Amino acid sequence: MLETSVRLLKLMALLQTRRDWPGAELADRLGVTTRTVRNDVERLRILGYRVDSTTGSAGGYRLGSGAAMPPLLLDDEEAVAMALGLRAAASGSVTGIEDASLRALAKLERTLPSRLRHRVDALRSATVSAAASGPTVDASVLTAIASASHQHELLRFDYVGRDGQPSLRQVEPHQLVYTGRRWYLLAWDRERADWRTFRADRITPRTPNGPRFTPRELPPGGAIEHVLRGVGSLQWKFRARIVLRAPAAAMVERLPVGAGSLTAIDDDTCLFETGSDSLHDLAGFVGSLDVSFTVLDPPELRAHLLHLADRYRAAAKAPGKG
Repeated sequence: MLETSVRLLKLMALLQTRRDWPGAELADRLGVTTRTVRNDVERLRILGYRVDSTTGSAGGYRLGSGAAMPPLLLDDEEAVAMALGLRAAASGSVTGIEDASLRALAKLERTLPSRLRHRVDALRSATVSAAASGPTVDASVLTAIASASHQHELLRFDYVGRDGQPSLRQVEPHQLVYTGRRWYLLAWDRERADWRTFRADRITPRTPNGPRFTPRELPPGGAIEHVLRGVGSLQWKFRARIVLRAPAAAMVERLPVGAGSLTAIDDDTCLFETGSDSLHDLAGFVGSLDVSFTVLDPPELRAHLLHLADRYRAAAKAPGKG
């Protein structure tokens, strides 16, 4: 009986590693006959797990989605990654997922062997998060958006704009983008015949979805660059275009996610498009990059930098000297 139980666990582990398994290959991996594999599959079905099968020369088995979730058999690296991911989700930006993440984490950690618990604890104690807080999004909203995007179905939703005005939108959803602070949907707005970026926390999906659509080619730079560029143009009072005297590849490593967009000019310079609601904060941030730069616009930023230069020159004078 013990040998059968061990073999069933091995069979489950194999079925979870890929979509389709020929019966003969499963038998070879388990060291049994194909008849034994058929009997073990039937045992799994009796236990409540759905295992689909096909007959013929190309026949085999596939673990299907049933009423109950099968036990997850994880290797060491997968278990550690899942534990850390659940801890991050417990303090994340998806409304209502915190408790579920903590419950799942508690179940997982109770099953972790001592060596893996030590690894998880060491990583947790040595890690701090600098992620900015932002509005949370209901998990059902993200699920509805992701499902429509995956199925290529028109998404209808009520949307509250930046000005607080509600509207009904119908779009072709393409990708969800998480910036570390907010969730955004990149979609093709059919009414406006253009790409649009929507904050997910302002979306209330309507059901059912519309008909299927043919996915479009994403805008230049991909979803992330387009969303970051669009978000910046909406949220900043002062938009800036600054030439940095440094390679774009080097600046990518130094700039935080969401700070703006970079475009290489040549091997030694790049264009940085960013912004802020405060000229003083904007000047301080660009200065903190510790590279030479030229402000193309706005002119208010150039004037503020001249004001700061006069202040710093005065502060640098030796005491008692005019």
